[in-house]
Amino acid sequence: MEVIREAPLLRYLRWAKKFVKFVILSLLCFSFAILLLILYLRSQPLPETFVKQTTTIYASNGEVLDTMHRGENRISVPLAEISPALLDATIAIEDRSFREHFGFDWKRLAMAAYVDVINMDMRQGASTITQQLARNLYLSLDKTWERKIKEALLAIQLELNYSKDEILEMYVNQIYYGHSAYGIQAAAQTYFGKDAKDLTVAESAMLAGIPKGPTYYSPFVDVERAKARQKLILNAMERDNLLSSKEVEQAYAEPIKLKQRTNENVTEPAPYFRDYIANLVKNKYGIEEEKFIHGGLKIHTTLDPVIQKKAEDIVASVLPKKNPNLQVALVAMDPATGYIKAMVGGRDYKVSQFNRVLGKRQPGSSFKPIMYLSALQNGYIPLTLMKSEPTVFTYDNNKQYIPGNFGGKYPNAMINMREAIKTSDNIYAVKTIDFLGPQKVVDQAKQLGISSSMQAVPSLALGTSPVSPLELNAAYATIVNKGQAVKPIAITSIEDSEGNILAEEKPEKTQVADPVASALLVNMMQSVFEQGGTGYRVAGEMNRPVAGKTGSTDYDAWLSGFTPQLVSTVWVGYDKNQKVDDVKEGYLSKKIWAQFMESALKGQPPALFDMPAGVVSVYIDPASGKLATEHCPNPQLFYFASGTEPQDYCTDHIPTNETPTPLKPPDSSTFWQRMGSWWKPNQ
Repeated sequence: MEVIREAPLLRYLRWAKKFVKFVILSLLCFSFAILLLILYLRSQPLPETFVKQTTTIYASNGEVLDTMHRGENRISVPLAEISPALLDATIAIEDRSFREHFGFDWKRLAMAAYVDVINMDMRQGASTITQQLARNLYLSLDKTWERKIKEALLAIQLELNYSKDEILEMYVNQIYYGHSAYGIQAAAQTYFGKDAKDLTVAESAMLAGIPKGPTYYSPFVDVERAKARQKLILNAMERDNLLSSKEVEQAYAEPIKLKQRTNENVTEPAPYFRDYIANLVKNKYGIEEEKFIHGGLKIHTTLDPVIQKKAEDIVASVLPKKNPNLQVALVAMDPATGYIKAMVGGRDYKVSQFNRVLGKRQPGSSFKPIMYLSALQNGYIPLTLMKSEPTVFTYDNNKQYIPGNFGGKYPNAMINMREAIKTSDNIYAVKTIDFLGPQKVVDQAKQLGISSSMQAVPSLALGTSPVSPLELNAAYATIVNKGQAVKPIAITSIEDSEGNILAEEKPEKTQVADPVASALLVNMMQSVFEQGGTGYRVAGEMNRPVAGKTGSTDYDAWLSGFTPQLVSTVWVGYDKNQKVDDVKEGYLSKKIWAQFMESALKGQPPALFDMPAGVVSVYIDPASGKLATEHCPNPQLFYFASGTEPQDYCTDHIPTNETPTPLKPPDSSTFWQRMGSWWKPNQ
């Protein structure tokens, strides 16, 4: 009987023993499978992803000039540059067990699965921060079981490859906060106009609530709804012992000062310059469009925002509003470095995006200094005389060229180079190019920085070959630099999102012209603003030594010139073939140039054009072209390359039997110090 009673018990024990073995074996197999899965996932690289980041363009003083994002504004920042309150708020509302789990919150997952099974759909979410990051980086937002499985596997990979802080950093730099702001740095700037590191507890709680519904919870859309969401997050932070009840009350009571949203109808500063930068980045430095827009680049430029604003304001105030078709171009650069300081490519960017600083027009007489520099290096001196009268020129197998002076006015007398530059005499200019040969002038222009194609014909002396204002400005910079050419620079450096230098530009100077000849030309170009000069009409608007040259055609009005600190070029005209009224419209190029130069240099003392070694100054009697004596009625101070100055004294005005006494040139320091006394710091 005992044997019969023990048999079921033995069978039960045997089955129990087998079941335990099966469970243990299953657990071992499951653990082994999990281990294999982990090892496999650990060995597999995460999918490649390109996180779109906002490219930022900076002015020379570090101000943000523009941001490039095309609807996805993101500026990634390290965790150390994010407010701890924002991180606490994000964890409290999104994933309070973030620091403890390995990619999944099993309690939330079980609850979500129960709800999904009961309702037979995917309505309940239980995603951790890691899962959300995996979804945002690698997956679509489709609510399918396949996507859920992929999300789980990718979450495990993220946890295996990155620390919690690294995952949190990627998350807050990735998620969408509304109004094209991706990542917390862009969100902080968009909503509060500050960096993520400077966010208060109140601001952090409000921003942490937006990703759940970027439009629904945006304080720009509904402040009350945003405040309610903020309160929920502050309470969650108190629940997790991140804030005290008093701190919650203070944060909720703190007034929220939102950044004023930009009026889309307002044109951003320097729009033509920003387009120029975009063109350089893509075409000169070979950076692809996607990387330029979304690569998180930091582009440092040479633009001076103060000078740029002055240029834009002066253009707007001088150009007549009743004639919106009259266009303008202005470019200014530091002649010592080539750094472009200001660029205005037209009067209204919203109407026309064509950058006239890069467009090519006939420069007219503003091209003449290039030719005269060549002449000074090939035998001419400031006193070289030629007769200005109606002249027929013959070239290239009996071709005829008949230039004329403006207004048909001729001195019908011998004039020197200084007078020719001052009055912009065309006959003197064409006689000069006829002496030099047009090809020599073309070569000189190329050396000075003119890259446009030019025809080697006599009319080149009068600026018939089109050039851009930027090219002409670079050539004038070479002249004031005593023959040292500098390339125009708009970008000083380009960095990628990790701080690696992709491109860098530094000033480069190349001696392309004789420094003495260049200095003599600068001195003669100052006469343009003297009485009788073509720029004299605006001389009263400037309180410092300047030099330059006007230029005009039937369709163009130019003034290009400089001080030692700044060289600028202004063009005024029409885009289509409409003639410029020289009196009413042509004058505007001079007025814009004079007002801009004086305003741009306001607060700086007048800089003087110094002369290099090898230059001598003497007083000349303009009528005879000889050294002036104390009896000459109208002596003029001229500069010459040493050894080329006149040696004979004027005897036309000396009384009988009196020995000529030459006029001595003024002491340079005393003379120029008196000129410097024009300047007053507060003017």
